[in-house]
Amino acid sequence: MSESLLFLTGKLAEKSLHQVLASMEPAPFKYRITQIGVSVAALMTPELIARRLPNVGDANKIIVPGLCCGDLTMLEDKYGVPVARGPIDLKDLPEYFGHGGKLPDLSHYDVNIFAEIVDAPQLAIEDILARAQHFRAQGANVIDLGCLPNTPFPHLAESIKTLKEAGFKVSVDSLNADDLLLAGKCGADYLLSLTENSLWIAKEVDAIPILIPARPGSLPSLYRAIEGMLKIGKPFLADAILDPIPFGFTESIVRYQKLRRRYPEIKIMMGVGNITELTDADTTGINAILFGIITELKINAVLATSVSPHAINAVAEADLARRMMFASREENRLPRDFSAGLLGLHDRRPFTYSAEEIAEFSAQIKDPSFRIQVSKEGLHIYNRDGLFSDVDPFKLYPYLQVEADGSHAFYLGVELARAQIAWQLKKRYTQDEELEWGVNTLKSNQEGKTAHREASMKEKKQKS
Repeated sequence: MSESLLFLTGKLAEKSLHQVLASMEPAPFKYRITQIGVSVAALMTPELIARRLPNVGDANKIIVPGLCCGDLTMLEDKYGVPVARGPIDLKDLPEYFGHGGKLPDLSHYDVNIFAEIVDAPQLAIEDILARAQHFRAQGANVIDLGCLPNTPFPHLAESIKTLKEAGFKVSVDSLNADDLLLAGKCGADYLLSLTENSLWIAKEVDAIPILIPARPGSLPSLYRAIEGMLKIGKPFLADAILDPIPFGFTESIVRYQKLRRRYPEIKIMMGVGNITELTDADTTGINAILFGIITELKINAVLATSVSPHAINAVAEADLARRMMFASREENRLPRDFSAGLLGLHDRRPFTYSAEEIAEFSAQIKDPSFRIQVSKEGLHIYNRDGLFSDVDPFKLYPYLQVEADGSHAFYLGVELARAQIAWQLKKRYTQDEELEWGVNTLKSNQEGKTAHREASMKEKKQKS
């Protein structure tokens, strides 16, 4: 059965919705648009939809506006079809459907993330567990306990036991053979790192070793370690070691390429922290590039760290980057329009409406509530009393006439400040929504944004 979609919208957005869906023709799905009698689509709630939509006809899925608040399951129960939120801005519908009539699928990946707790010996067991839970929430598959040089780790065994009981896979990273032997005997899943000189440890325990060169940059020593493990017949990963910029980064990338070419079937790890941690640049872009290389070379695992304040979300970024690059490779298309999670400072399509379109919207407004939009020309604020535009919020204030309403003046000040930042940085602005800073806000602010949106919608209803 072909997909038949029912799009629900409001009066102001109906014309634009028709235009956007028509621009997707020939659409790979059937669709119908129903305007349910509200001016602003964002004011829809599941309860209102249930009252005003008698049936869905032949539709087998309902798409509601992205700003529609509330639990959609009541609609699914009533109409017997799936109900999904569309994008916040309806002009993003082509990207929402992946240009091919289906949502981008980011559920798959083939790179495991080892998230390192670099100061584990200095943390109490409960703190190690809390850090591990944080990394797992960000997408980590394995928790790596980093052992520090010349630093005792008396609770190593108990830490491994606690993490294993909590359902974690565990690796231990140490240059000390005694630490690695103890970790393997206590149930660690992986050991970082063995060289050709310490392969004997792999014979003593069941843990999977990660192999590294015996000397920095020495591929021959890594090859000898690999051959030794192949003779033993146990699983392993090999890491050619990624060097920081400008201390051999390019040459180290070449080493990974040579390693993959020589051993097309083995599993390879890359530690990315030497770049994300040791480069004063936004880690979103760094992770995008590194995972592009990782995906092309079919590297199987990364060791990620999150120590420096500027790399605080490096694990979450790695999780998204591996999914994006996997989808890009499997679908044989450029890594665009899968997610905005790695776009921190700027957006690819910041201004979805022109000043002319905004003027057209403003002419339809019959109530006193202010709407704020941003175009490439600047900031626009309007209600039934007129449309006012400028690039400086202070120049707009005299037209708003809100001196007697402190709370409303504060609200408009916050929103216009956000709009100005968005215009200056060429970012997307949506009224009543916090600005998006990629994966840094994509998950953590969702509950707060929802609460803010619902409060703003309540205020608008009261003023309408």
